[in-house]
Amino acid sequence: MINETLLFDSLSSPVPELRHDLQVIPVQDNGRELLYFHDSMGYASPNFAIDRKTEPLLSLITGRHSINQIISVLDSSIQPYDLLEFVQMLDEHRVLNTRHYHLFANRIEKDFESSTVRKPVLAGSSYPGEPEKMGEFIDAMLSDTQTSQHKAVKALYAPHIDLRVGAKQYAAAFQSIRHLTPGRIVLIGTSHYAGYFPDQYENTPFIGSNKQFSVPGHSFETDTDFIQMLDELDSFTLSDRAHRIEHSLETHLLFISRLWKHDYTVVPILVSGFDELFYHPEGAMATSVKSFAEKLRELDSDDTFYLISGDLSHVGRKFGDPFPASERRQDVEEFDRHFINYALNADHRGILSHLSKAYDSTRICGYPPLYSFLRAFPELRGTELNYHWWDESERESAVSFGSIAY
Repeated sequence: MINETLLFDSLSSPVPELRHDLQVIPVQDNGRELLYFHDSMGYASPNFAIDRKTEPLLSLITGRHSINQIISVLDSSIQPYDLLEFVQMLDEHRVLNTRHYHLFANRIEKDFESSTVRKPVLAGSSYPGEPEKMGEFIDAMLSDTQTSQHKAVKALYAPHIDLRVGAKQYAAAFQSIRHLTPGRIVLIGTSHYAGYFPDQYENTPFIGSNKQFSVPGHSFETDTDFIQMLDELDSFTLSDRAHRIEHSLETHLLFISRLWKHDYTVVPILVSGFDELFYHPEGAMATSVKSFAEKLRELDSDDTFYLISGDLSHVGRKFGDPFPASERRQDVEEFDRHFINYALNADHRGILSHLSKAYDSTRICGYPPLYSFLRAFPELRGTELNYHWWDESERESAVSFGSIAY
């Protein structure tokens, strides 16, 4: 039950604004036109949608106008307390930037931080949630391709795109390491959500976790000793709320849960953005990355394998570009090709120089985890396994992704 005293309750104070981190998406449901509130953080009520006719009203909920002022602007027959009831309904579903929302969000994060298990977040949506069906889903994907296996593989750079979009690329990547039996797997992936907690992660771009990670039917033993040694670094933190809804490691864990039946431990690490390197290549961020890379190399062993999770370019209107992705496909693919060539040669300086020219204008999300790894192991050389351009034409956008075996 909602404590009603927490909900917004004033006719004269400004109505709190809609949360800026929400996507309000027009949808149709059985002929009805609705506005669906997509909350990537999972704070709002699931599947919350309202009638699209309320759109003009929502445009006035900006944090500046009171209920009385909104009614005067609308010049309609709506009564103040009817509008207040509507606002409280929005507040109850946690789509407004209110005290109720903040208390709920903080409780969610605190509960996660105090738990000992990181449960899967994509089960039941991106892949089946039942263990048997999940196994069949991944096995069918893996059996759909044959890939040459390289005996001396130290690492795999692979996507974290939607499983249904990148099925063939996932299969080719993970089939190439089926024969391996590492004792420790260090997972280094893109953190898409660290930016939601700027105060927490401002000076710690490397985010580990001591939790036991799980996917349907399988739990992974975490190498806490290895993680504790990384935690000696100022640039590393075990404050792990960025892991709660992150998919970049979960997709990789799905595949190794099906590939490898021997005993091994995992080391889950997320990496936040490195944009600072474009402006200050010798600054504090560079020092943080260097210290992490040196520590990673120091802790390396012959039976340690590295899974680096990242996609390539994200372009088009969905990502804020003023043009459809299809218009720039040739240029973006050429940009990707230069990035991949530097990556194949473990040339982290080349990667940074290449991305700095346009300040990562195509948003290569795999840059931070891959750059960090290559700084630690510059002597490795890669073999390109695949490259793919996913054209989301209905949204005039595209994502490219691929795989490299080192």
